[in-house]
Amino acid sequence: MPTSPTISVPQGGVLFRPGQDCGGFVVVHSGTVRVSLTGENGREIVLYRVRPGDICLQTFGCLVRGTSYGAEGIAETDLLIEMISPAAFQARVTNDPAFLHMLFAAVAHRFADLERLVEDVALTGIPARLARALLRLIDASGTVTATQEALATEIGSAREVISRQLTGFARSGLITVGRGAIHVLAPDGLRALAGTGLA
Repeated sequence: MPTSPTISVPQGGVLFRPGQDCGGFVVVHSGTVRVSLTGENGREIVLYRVRPGDICLQTFGCLVRGTSYGAEGIAETDLLIEMISPAAFQARVTNDPAFLHMLFAAVAHRFADLERLVEDVALTGIPARLARALLRLIDASGTVTATQEALATEIGSAREVISRQLTGFARSGLITVGRGAIHVLAPDGLRALAGTGLA
């Protein structure tokens, strides 16, 4: 099957918004797409991220059901993507068994991610959810480059709640908080808060 032209999207670029029609199936070659949902109360939560090898459930659902987007997709980093047109997507689903197998495997993996998100929001307290987010976002130097607002969006909470919880983590010697960055001092302590195997 021929490939579609690749497209560069700068960090912060909007790939889709709620109510927008789907322009095609997005294949991420490099970078990360953050997909988030905003509730009626204005609170935002990150649903998942799309990296190379992942699929976007929002896009998949729109193409399969013929509906518009219900969430927002933002380029969290600079992106290099391929946009497969709806017609080409349908043709590949019908005629390309390898593509179909990859699609089903990726959908199953993504649903597992969403199940974990529902478990987090419904059954897990703020300390564990924040610890998991910090461990998920930490870089090789032990730093999380994120604002309190971004962390609130990450776990579907309020900035004030995040501020109080980070202060508690700092008092416990788990982290230090700087301007726009958090330095993790005790990752094992965060893992204990997050729950074994759930970080």
